[in-house]
Amino acid sequence: MTIDKECIECIINQSVKVSQAIAADENLSKKLTTTVRNMSKDFSFNDTPPEIASYVYEKMALLANKTDLYDAVKALSTQKALSFVPLVKEHLKNSHDKLLTATKTAVAGNVIDLAAAVEFDLEEELEKIYDVDFTYDDLESLRLELQSAKSVLVIGDNVGEHIFDYVFIQTLQNLYPKIEFSYMVRGNPIINDVTMKEALEAGFDKLCNLVDSGVNTPGFTYERASSQAKKLFDEADLVISKGMGNYECMSPSHRKDICFLLKVKCNVVAASLGKNLGDIVCKMV
Repeated sequence: MTIDKECIECIINQSVKVSQAIAADENLSKKLTTTVRNMSKDFSFNDTPPEIASYVYEKMALLANKTDLYDAVKALSTQKALSFVPLVKEHLKNSHDKLLTATKTAVAGNVIDLAAAVEFDLEEELEKIYDVDFTYDDLESLRLELQSAKSVLVIGDNVGEHIFDYVFIQTLQNLYPKIEFSYMVRGNPIINDVTMKEALEAGFDKLCNLVDSGVNTPGFTYERASSQAKKLFDEADLVISKGMGNYECMSPSHRKDICFLLKVKCNVVAASLGKNLGDIVCKMV
């Protein structure tokens, strides 16, 4: 999906979040916002929001002289997510439908999104997620796909959320031991998206096949991916896509059998899905 007029102000506002994250002084903060606002005059409405974000964040990183603008915030997000793992595992242990519980857990983690227009609290989401229904509910279609799949690619989204992705894949491995699972991360730091660094720290290399997508966008942009990532994306029996950035990049996609798991956090994505802010989505295409 390409950008909407509403996306422009959202992207400009992200410069304020960056300033706060890096504790920028007044001069740098003003420079970040002014630069992004000037860049917005030339945004192409043929690009996806993650493609626009790649240009903007690359420029902000140069201005701030900092490779990973959200490194400190990402570390805190990981610590917070890890603190909830015992609670999540307790829910899974007591669950009569472990696929449903694991999938909801994966979506609950999707609230850790520093680019979203609307932010949600992780603790609050975990308290209610297991009692909330998917408003776009293709869980049974996902279940059927998993029963016949031999290879599944999970495309990660944000740091902190990746901790719940680990539990999600771990559960899927127990339910479907014959499937070969892969987890794909971003090619370099962009917003608070998960990269190889955080995935290795979480032990994904010991859990499943861990792949660097090569993309510099906060979403899987196929045209920017490495040849290895493209091959894996094309050949996997099922792709499970986490978060709005991946949804924005893969709507539409040249392939079928993609399951989008996300929480709706902006009006543009809500309109695309025909859903409301705050809704949780499990959508097969």
